[in-house]
Amino acid sequence: MSGRAQLMWDEEVTGYDFGAGHPMDPVRLALTMGLVRAFGLDRAVRVVAAKPAGESTLRLVHGQEYIEAVRRASAAPEAADGSYGLGTIDDPAFAGMHEASALIAGQSVGAAEDVWRGEALHAVNFAGGLHHAMPRGASGFCIYNDAALAIARLLELGAERVAYVDVDVHHGDGVQAAFWDDPRVLTISLHEHPRTLFPQTGWPEETGGEGAEGSAVNLALPAGTSDAGWLRAFHAVVPELLAAFRPQVLVTQHGADTHVEDPLAHLAVTVDAQRAVAESCHRLAHEHADGRWMALGGGGYAVVDVVPRSWTHLVAIAAGRPVEATTPVPEEWRQEVYRRTRMDAPRRMTDGREPVWQDFHEAGYDPADRLDQAILATRRAVFPHRGLLP
Repeated sequence: MSGRAQLMWDEEVTGYDFGAGHPMDPVRLALTMGLVRAFGLDRAVRVVAAKPAGESTLRLVHGQEYIEAVRRASAAPEAADGSYGLGTIDDPAFAGMHEASALIAGQSVGAAEDVWRGEALHAVNFAGGLHHAMPRGASGFCIYNDAALAIARLLELGAERVAYVDVDVHHGDGVQAAFWDDPRVLTISLHEHPRTLFPQTGWPEETGGEGAEGSAVNLALPAGTSDAGWLRAFHAVVPELLAAFRPQVLVTQHGADTHVEDPLAHLAVTVDAQRAVAESCHRLAHEHADGRWMALGGGGYAVVDVVPRSWTHLVAIAAGRPVEATTPVPEEWRQEVYRRTRMDAPRRMTDGREPVWQDFHEAGYDPADRLDQAILATRRAVFPHRGLLP
C-alpha cells in the first residue's frame, strides 16, 4: 500500500454533534463523504476507520483531569457547568462527547502512524482539524486536539521535525500552545487578524518559547482579504520556512471558514483559492517532506455550499485525481443534499474565480497596503530566527 493515499472515515464521527442550531453541524461531514463517493474518489484511496484514541494517547497532549472531566460531561451532559470549557455556548456537553471526540482524534493519530510508517504517502481526515482544544480545556467547538495529538504521536515514533500549516480563518492556538516550547515542531497559522476574530491570538510577535524561538509563525490577515491577498500571503511565508525547516512530515489544516460565505468570519476567499492552497500543500510536501502529507479539515460553517466542495477537492488532490474546478456537481449528490437539508446544492465545483495573485518578491512590497504590512510583520518576527532575510 506504500505510496497510496488514505482517507480516514468512520460514519460514527458524525456523532460529534453539539445539537440543533450549533454552527458545527455534522451534516457537513456526511455531505462531504457523499460528494467524495459521488466522484468515485473512495475507490481511488484506501478508506480506513482507525480505532478511537485511548487514554495514553490522549495524555500525549491533554491533562488527566481534563480527560476525566470530558468523560463526566459525556456521561451526564446536564451537569456540565462550564468547568474546563465544557457546557458553554461554544462547547455544550452532549451524550457520547468523549467517544465521538476520541474517535475523531483516533483517525488523525492513525493517519499520522500510517504516513510515518510508509503505509500511506498521503492521508486525509476531514473530520479532524479541531485545533482550538487546549491541553487542559475545550475551546472553540473543539474537545480533543486531534492535530496536536497526531503531531505528538509522530514525535513519539521518532520524528525530529514536523511542520504544521493551518489555513483555517481562526488562529490555530491549541496546536501552537501544545508545542510552544518544542523546536521540533514548526507551527504556521494564516488567519484573520485577532482584533476582529476569535480567539484573539495569533499576533506576529508570538514566535515560540525559550529555546524554540521562531517555531511559531503567525500571519494575521486583515478582514476582507480575498483570493489574491490570501494566496500572496501564503506564498510569501510558507514555502521559504518549509525549505529552511526541512520537515519529515507536513501536517496541514484546511478549515473552509476563510470562504466569503462563511457566517462566522470576515475573509472573502473562494473554493477556487482553497483548492489552489491544497494543491500547493501537496506540492510542498513532495518538495520538502518526501511526500509525507497528512491533511485535516477544521472549521467551515457554510455546510452545504462550501465545506463539501472544498474538502472533496482536498481528497481528490491527495488521491492524485484532482477534480477540475469547472466540473459539474453530480446530480445524485445534489438530490442527497436536498433530502438531508432541504437546501439547493451548488452546481459546479468552482465559484467561478480564477485564483490569481502577485508574488510578494516579484511584485514588490507596498508599504501602504495592510496585507503587505501583515506579511512583512510576520517575516520580520520569524525569518531571522530561521536564518532567512525578512
